[in-house]
Amino acid sequence: MREGKDDPQYTGSINIEGKDYWLDAWVKESKDGKKYFSLRSRAKDAKPAAVRQRSPGGDDEGIPF
Repeated sequence: MREGKDDPQYTGSINIEGKDYWLDAWVKESKDGKKYFSLRSRAKDAKPAAVRQRSPGGDDEGIPF
């Protein structure tokens, strides 16, 4: 299920030369109206990207940006 507009429309996994990857895909449209897939792959054993956590009350006071 797609959470936001930047989330992939399709997801899956692939194996290339014995290494597993996550595969994400978006359907896009070129300026001349042709549809194509935009793809992203990530190694399954890669560390996840850092996620900024909110304070328990949802108050970001004290964060210097």
